[in-house]
Amino acid sequence: MFALAVIFLRDTPEYMIGLILIGLARCIAMVIVWNELARGDTEYCAGLVALNSVFQVLFFSVYAYVFITVAPAWFGLQGVAVDITIGEIATSVFIYLGIPFLAGVLTRFSLIRLKGRAWYHARFIPTISPITLVALLFTIVVMFSLKGETIVQLPFDVIRIAIPLLIYFVVMFVVSFFMGKAAGATYSQSATLSFTAASNNFELAIAVAVGTFGINHGAAFAAVIGPLVEVPALIGLVNVALWFQRRYFGAAAVPAARSLPGA
Repeated sequence: MFALAVIFLRDTPEYMIGLILIGLARCIAMVIVWNELARGDTEYCAGLVALNSVFQVLFFSVYAYVFITVAPAWFGLQGVAVDITIGEIATSVFIYLGIPFLAGVLTRFSLIRLKGRAWYHARFIPTISPITLVALLFTIVVMFSLKGETIVQLPFDVIRIAIPLLIYFVVMFVVSFFMGKAAGATYSQSATLSFTAASNNFELAIAVAVGTFGINHGAAFAAVIGPLVEVPALIGLVNVALWFQRRYFGAAAVPAARSLPGA
């Protein structure tokens, strides 16, 4: 993402910074939705999400310093200091991953004890599973509402930011998928790996951009464009993944879609 930002947006440093922030923030939430829609490996996805969370807590501040403050100078560009602490990153990770995880643990153990395992899996999980997609749609609507006017006023800026994002999503997805396949992974594992590689934690990128530079800064605008491009792009890549499954693994290689873990 840093390379794409420098290539496409070096003449607009604020947008360049926003694009880099998106690339630094690895996905810890929406990737679970894409993985489920593509019939990926749920357990593998949970493990990768956990690793992404740990890396963000420990290294996001370091990454931001290197790629936004130091690295631009290597290409004759002006760097910007990003003041973001490990505690602030940990808070974001807890809000978007920790709270749903704790809710899932509490509902699972308490309801299985009260109603039994059969009722929990047959009645409760199918009932709450649609909440995930509803929440995703709600998030998209809110983001359009917040920046809709600016997006309409600056359509060419949106296109300039969208082009490197689309390249990023497609390249990361395809390269990661076939790396997994070449390593002998199953379809579900390859799909999970590719969606984890291609997805980003746009909530964290937006929070850092707004908190550091202000809501009217170009970096915040670019960060908001990120998920508006990512959502339709990843939905499209879900269909690509399912086509890869039929093309390279056979239709019987993947079990029927599963319900999301209770959360």
